[in-house]
Amino acid sequence: MKIRFWGVRGSIPSPGPHTVRYGGNTTCIEVRTDAGCLIVLDAGTGIFALAQSLLKELPIEANVFITHTHWDHIQGLPFFSPLYIPGNAVRICGAQDVVTGAGIDRAMAVQLQYSYFPVREAEMHAKIEYENLSVGASIQVGDATVTNSILSHPVVNLGYRVDCNGKSVFFTGDHEAYFNIYDLGDEDYDEYQMLIDEKQRLVDNAVRGVDVLIADCSYTAAEYPDKRGWGHSTFDASIELACRCGARQLICTHHEPTRSDDELERVFAEALSHFDLGLDGPSVVLAREGMAIEI
Repeated sequence: MKIRFWGVRGSIPSPGPHTVRYGGNTTCIEVRTDAGCLIVLDAGTGIFALAQSLLKELPIEANVFITHTHWDHIQGLPFFSPLYIPGNAVRICGAQDVVTGAGIDRAMAVQLQYSYFPVREAEMHAKIEYENLSVGASIQVGDATVTNSILSHPVVNLGYRVDCNGKSVFFTGDHEAYFNIYDLGDEDYDEYQMLIDEKQRLVDNAVRGVDVLIADCSYTAAEYPDKRGWGHSTFDASIELACRCGARQLICTHHEPTRSDDELERVFAEALSHFDLGLDGPSVVLAREGMAIEI
């Protein structure tokens, strides 16, 4: 499989001279299976550049998997140029909203209201399909299997594992390590701890043994106490997840938008200093726009 990063920032695009090395676009990752099937993980602003690259290989079939419908993960969808071109086929997959019951098609419909965008979906001439995913279900995309897992975020967030011919990649989307909402000694502490231990076991099982883990690493350990409950992880927690589950490589993404490239490298180096990964531990790198790897 080939993996290419088109957007690696979190929350809001952050273009400018201080983010040119790692990029300022929000989340979008391209995965190509061995047979060349196109899987797109999230549709942040990075999907626009991906779309431009796809214009050289029309017609295309794209399978877009949305982790969750916060703006930084969907706001590029209306700018995905293949949607406007006859002969293309785009399947958009994601979770059903547990509160409203709305399907993943709402991620497009809301953005295409005239109050926000001048083009209607009726003017998109590609074949567009929407698929609401059952939690934990696997679906086939050509020679690959895509399996989703529920992760920890204020809204339903699906992490995706892509398996193809013995190789695998897992993308968390936005994920915060589970924590106990009760203080040690509270009467409900032990029962709640059992619940989150089970949830963590399910996440660990989904990630276990992957070749590449792409994980939310928004905060440092020092920053986290003020951000707890916001739904994002730390470098340290993601490194621990990679080590615990035997991932061969961890790629840290969803970079904090207020951080310059220099600052990003500084806090990354500091986080690495907390671990002795040795020869058996995962390699750990920062995601960068344009970075491509093959597994």
